[in-house]
Amino acid sequence: MHALTPEQYVRLRRLADAWTRDHQRDAKASPVFNPRLAADALCFQRHSDPVLGEQLVGALVTPVSLWLVMVPADESGEPQEAGARHWLSLPSGDYPLETVLLGESGWCRRLVLLDDLADVTSRQAASRLAQQLMQRVMAPDDGGEGGA
Repeated sequence: MHALTPEQYVRLRRLADAWTRDHQRDAKASPVFNPRLAADALCFQRHSDPVLGEQLVGALVTPVSLWLVMVPADESGEPQEAGARHWLSLPSGDYPLETVLLGESGWCRRLVLLDDLADVTSRQAASRLAQQLMQRVMAPDDGGEGGA
């Protein structure tokens, strides 16, 4: 597995910052808003998509939800139209992603995995949750019940 570049870490930080700028104010009105959490891009790794090429796949934790996220590995990815769909094929199965816009020029493909993080006690706990979910979606499906 190849480590992410410093530029990719900066892009992921900008992704989390864009969520904060665009959604934090409205999120505070949500009954599941968790003031102990902040938007954070976590557990990203490289993934080769047969249609889109080199991508980064990971989790975006916010004060209200946890997303499975995919963005191009470099900034050459063309901006996408909000609502566009793409199936992400991972070892654990196929996941339907939707393109969402973040900021004037930011976007990502996402699937909301958890839509209520109100009971998460800290940013560290949210990070552990993101790690567990990413380990689960990146692991081959064992064919048993309760898959990702």
